[in-house]
Amino acid sequence: MLIDSHCHLDALEFNQEQDTIVKEALDHGVEKIIVPAVNRKSFDDVINLRKKFPNCFYALGFHPMFINDMKDDDLDTLQSYLKTYEPIAVGEIGLDFFVTKDNKLLQEEIFVAQLKLASAFDLPVIMHVRQAVDDVLKNLRRYPVRGGIAHAFNGSMQQAEAFIELGFKLGFGGAMTYSRATHIQFLAKTLPIESIVLETDAPDIPPSWLGHGRRNAPHELHQIATFFAELRDMNLDSVIEVSHQNTLDALPKIVQLCTSSKNLH
Repeated sequence: MLIDSHCHLDALEFNQEQDTIVKEALDHGVEKIIVPAVNRKSFDDVINLRKKFPNCFYALGFHPMFINDMKDDDLDTLQSYLKTYEPIAVGEIGLDFFVTKDNKLLQEEIFVAQLKLASAFDLPVIMHVRQAVDDVLKNLRRYPVRGGIAHAFNGSMQQAEAFIELGFKLGFGGAMTYSRATHIQFLAKTLPIESIVLETDAPDIPPSWLGHGRRNAPHELHQIATFFAELRDMNLDSVIEVSHQNTLDALPKIVQLCTSSKNLH
């Protein structure tokens, strides 16, 4: 079964339709959905999704595009939540120098603080790395963590290899399905299959068959996996099996939570 390794199921675009969205995902073979928080408000939202849908798992962190709105005690709150609840990762964290570089120092400060928390709690990280790959890698070398996922990867082959060497998986989704996305397709086709996880980033990054501006959803992952299988000339079942295992390797707490849940019944 497929795992959507990155989906913002709590986003306003889904507008209380989560029951339908999750059912449709399951109907299309998407067994698990990883939901990363982006700001303080979404901490409680993603935790509540896990309570409602046992096949949803959450990460907690501050997205670089939301850090200007952070309050002074927000990092302390994150630390408290990491201690109290059961996130599978710290995320979505990282750097984004595409939208703005005006707060570059603040972005790095918050990113480093969250890397330190991930290390302290022995959690992997789910990272946003848009037009900031070298800076992300620089900070990971200074403040190592137990791996995780570089989401929506679009760096160079050399940068991809650097992430893999540091123990990370690379996320690929709808962006690779566009005919002009030759570089992303080259990476998806060429990188070791063991280094790749599949994602939607729903409601964002809609695949080509939806078109720009349309709402993406986790059930689209099945067709994304089909595209990926054809790109690599692989059997779809093999792609599903390998990408599933890769996601569990990147986020091992999923297995622990599933095991403990079974033991309760």
